[in-house]
Amino acid sequence: MKKIVLPLILAAGLGLGACSDRTQESMANDVDNATADANATMREAGDDVEAATDDAMRSAENATDDAGRALDRTGDRIENGADRAADATGRALDRAADATGNAMVRAGNTIRD
Repeated sequence: MKKIVLPLILAAGLGLGACSDRTQESMANDVDNATADANATMREAGDDVEAATDDAMRSAENATDDAGRALDRTGDRIENGADRAADATGRALDRAADATGNAMVRAGNTIRD
């Protein structure tokens, strides 16, 4: 934007030398107004970019938080499943040990009789 406004200001400045005082003041005011408008537009554009960046960062942070919570829930489910599997395995091993012990007792009783 400054690349466009600067040549216009220079051209206006060169043209001022051939104009009356009143015309020169009017041109100077027009140039000042154009520069102020360009600066305001650039500020607004910068503000818009900053706001869009802030929104994008907030969205990314929220998505990261959501993903973290999902991973936590998944980890909890895996842990709970592993605990249930370990408990079931323990119960099965206890039953197998009981069955083996009972079979040995019966075998001992058979040998003794």
